[in-house]
This record gives sequence, C-alpha cells and structure tokens, in this order.
Amino acid sequence: MARPTIADIARQAGVSKGAVSFALNGRPGVSEETRRRILRIAEEMNWRPHSAARALGGAKAGAVGLVLARPARTIGVEPFFAQLLSGLQAGLSASSTALQLMVVEDTAAEIEVYRRWSSEHRVDGFVVVDLQVRDPRVPVLEQLGVPALVLGGPGRHGTLPSVWADDREAMVSTVDYLAALGHRRIAHLAGLPAFQHTQRRIRALRDSAKRLGLTEALSVPTDFSDAEGAAATRALLTRSRRPTAIIYDSDVMAVAGLGVATEMGVAVPGELSIVSFDDSTLTRIVHPPLTALSRDTFALGEQVARTMLAAIADPGAVHDLKNPTPRLTVRESTAAPRPE
Repeated sequence: MARPTIADIARQAGVSKGAVSFALNGRPGVSEETRRRILRIAEEMNWRPHSAARALGGAKAGAVGLVLARPARTIGVEPFFAQLLSGLQAGLSASSTALQLMVVEDTAAEIEVYRRWSSEHRVDGFVVVDLQVRDPRVPVLEQLGVPALVLGGPGRHGTLPSVWADDREAMVSTVDYLAALGHRRIAHLAGLPAFQHTQRRIRALRDSAKRLGLTEALSVPTDFSDAEGAAATRALLTRSRRPTAIIYDSDVMAVAGLGVATEMGVAVPGELSIVSFDDSTLTRIVHPPLTALSRDTFALGEQVARTMLAAIADPGAVHDLKNPTPRLTVRESTAAPRPE
C-alpha cells in the first residue's frame, strides 16, 4: 500500500494542498472547522510526515540510529546488549527521541545503512559500537557529516567523540587477582579479533604475563557465542596441561564454559577458576556464582544517550568521555589452584 501524501489528504478533504499544509503544520490560513477535518482525515489515513521533507524544512527526525553487525541470534542472548539498549532507549525517550535499530550481516552492510539513513534524513545521529582496528566506518561517518558517537576507545576513531571504559585496566586487575591466588596458567576466551577492545584485552594479558612471570597466557578468539565458548573451553580442558583459570569476554560464554567444566568433571573452583568480563543475572544464578567484572550497563546506555543528544544539539561541543573502569566482583568461581 502506497504511503499517503498531502495530495491524497487534500483530495479526500476537498481542499488545496496548501490548505492541508497549513493545517498539518498548525499555521493560520484555514478555518478551525477545516483544520479539524483535515487532521481527522490525516489520522484516518495514518499519514506521517516524510523524514526527508521534514529535514529540508529544518526539522529534526527525532531518532538516533544504531546498526549492529553481529549475528542476530548472538545479540538476542547477550544480557550486555539488552541492558545497553534498555538504558539507551530510556535516555533517549526522556527527550522524546526514538532509537532506530537494525541488525546486519557485516560492516559493508552497516556502512550502506549509514549512507541510506543519512540521505533519507531518517535519524539525527548514529551510535557506533564494536570499534574496529582501522575501522572503515569512521571515515564514512566523518564524510557524511552526521553527528556520530562511538561507544569504545580510547583513540583511533578520528574526529568522532566517544564514551569509553578502560578494558586494559580491567583485564590487568583480573590477571593480577588470579596471579595473587597462585594461578600461573591462564587462558582468555576473547571476542572477535577485529574489535579494538578484544585486541586491548589480549595485549593486557600478554603484558601482564611477562610482568608476573606466568607460565602460560593464551588468548583464543571467538564470536562471543555460547557454542564457540563451549567448544573452546572443551579444547582447553582436554589439553595435557590445561589452564587453571579462564577469563571469558562475555557472561554467555562464561556460563557455557562452566557447563562444559561440569560435564567433564572439572571442579569449579577446585580445579578451574572462571572469571567473566561481563556481569549480569546469568553470572549470579549459576552454581557456583561467577566472579565477574561489574559495571552498570543500563547507566552506561543512559550516558551514551545523553552524550549523543548533546552531540546532535552541538556537534563541536562533545569530546571523549571516560566511564569508570569495571571492577572485579569476587564470587565462588575463583580460588587458589590445587598444588601440582
């Protein structure tokens, strides 16, 4: 069914298109009776203003875009994204701004959405997540000239402002804690290697291993899914000298890893300590509850929303904003390793 136009409303109401424009925009030029009739017909036809036409008139779209290039099934089970999206929408709704979300297959498709939504004036700005190494999205967004805010950093995102937390510091604190317990063989089930935060965590583990004199510090990239988390855990636990502690880059993978350890008869924390880089209800309802890096992800989403709205209002006034580093919450999944 074709989108209703001002001409359709004018034809139905028996008035000119100019009269319809006056009525819809609250301008003088038509009687109150005619205005009410036009507004009633527009409502019955489910008419909405065209975003491009509104933009040409200087009006805002009243929406912020978020495009995620991740498998939809993976996003659907990640508490981190659920909390982030909830906080983001709550923060935007406070200013009557909508969140326009799309999940795509890859970065090329994501860039195409940026170009299309920008040309159609569908959104007033973009929130960009999963900052990549040599990220191809950054120069495209700079060229488009639409306000954009990166969740991630620090640095390597051109002139775009960002909201970020220190992944490196969080990883270092986790490795220091495990080393203090006596662990010398630590594995890390990382996320996608193209992501900057994945690379920072990998380097932090490697550098900490040298500083602390660890016997082994191994990072294994995954796609963040429970399936790959389980498979990688099984591979690590079947080695002749398996790690005594594993750090997972997501709570979904950590819970999957705990399940594998239980299935294989590897006691947690007696034979294996587990730490999750994300903290959620998942980490607290399993047995044993998981040690995790905690932060208020809902509040993070709200802060991203506020900063995005500020960037839309005055693009030059917003710069990088650092969030508190996630702090380790110790629970029952970590302990000193058994003597060998």
